[in-house]
Amino acid sequence: MRSLDRLRQSYDEDSQVVIQEKRSPPRMLFSDTEILLEEVPAGTRVVFPNPPIEELANWRAAIRWAINHPEGCDPLHAQLRPGMKVVIAIDDISLPLPPMRTPDVRQLMLEIVLQLLADSAVDDVHLLIANALHRRLTEAEMRRMVGEKIFSGWYPERYTNHDAEEPGGIVEIGTTAAGEKVRISRRAAEADLLIYLNVNFVPMDGGHKSVGTGLTDYLGLRAHHTPHAIRESKSYMEPRHSGLHASVDRIGRVIDQELNVFHIETALNNKMFDGPLAFLGKREEDFTDLDRAALAGLRWTLKRTPRSLRQDIFHKVPAAYGLIACAAGRTELAHEKILEACRRQLFVKVRGQADILIAGIPYISPYNVNSVLNPLLVQ
Repeated sequence: MRSLDRLRQSYDEDSQVVIQEKRSPPRMLFSDTEILLEEVPAGTRVVFPNPPIEELANWRAAIRWAINHPEGCDPLHAQLRPGMKVVIAIDDISLPLPPMRTPDVRQLMLEIVLQLLADSAVDDVHLLIANALHRRLTEAEMRRMVGEKIFSGWYPERYTNHDAEEPGGIVEIGTTAAGEKVRISRRAAEADLLIYLNVNFVPMDGGHKSVGTGLTDYLGLRAHHTPHAIRESKSYMEPRHSGLHASVDRIGRVIDQELNVFHIETALNNKMFDGPLAFLGKREEDFTDLDRAALAGLRWTLKRTPRSLRQDIFHKVPAAYGLIACAAGRTELAHEKILEACRRQLFVKVRGQADILIAGIPYISPYNVNSVLNPLLVQ
């Protein structure tokens, strides 16, 4: 047991890493729309997420403060003038996962920004979902993301999905020093001001990746959505060690040289489950008798439910994510503020490399929202 003792000594009681012992409980693992309960070998390091950071008390106030105290540029209201053309680009619903409860934080940002534009007599405004080559959002998904009032007032003429294949809809505004083509939506490129509303769910999101990826086409994406970018990444999710982000940043800096882009970025906590399902966010060691009964009942029900119905149920249970940070202004300065919050919530220190990683594969990914998981992506 000396090796187990050494492992235990590597982590203090506040660590999110637990060393599995013979008396430790079995571990929950998502397997598509079912939940497995599996024994793992003694000595296994079980990595748990950090507890959810407490959400900000007033989301709207935090968004307003960020807009009025931006990083590296004038406040948004100071950049507005009557008659100007504004495009508001919005992250699509590939994040957060599962979808958050309504009102979605994108709706709150939009409500504040649209009121500010109206107060400044700016009425040439278009809402553009930055879905790149993701599938287009359905009418119902567009409505849920921004709320009924905005949807009814703007859809379909002034609230649309980005169309990466629209003839003449993409314009090339430059080339990076590495030869990457900088191509984005013509509508966005021709605006006097491009406002980007972001949801940072993982460190991979936001920053230069927002405009340069969300509003481009295939010729733009092929610079970095490649096996080469993965091979050049120590961590695909962490910008400082990502081959994808090295390319995206070069592209984004060209965009910032050519266009006036005002970013509003947000970071969410990881409160995926609450209420009757709160036990799914606990360590198995912390389960009460009621939690164990709830898990047994849930697993029994899922096993006896048709897969299509399980899929439908899971997709309809929104997450209780909370806003933990908001920053606005120039791309890199605002993004770094949000990355700080994102890392604080998500990063867990694990000492030493492992030979084997055991990870459950859940029912959802950015590429199957409200649909079935793509088996090719699982592979």
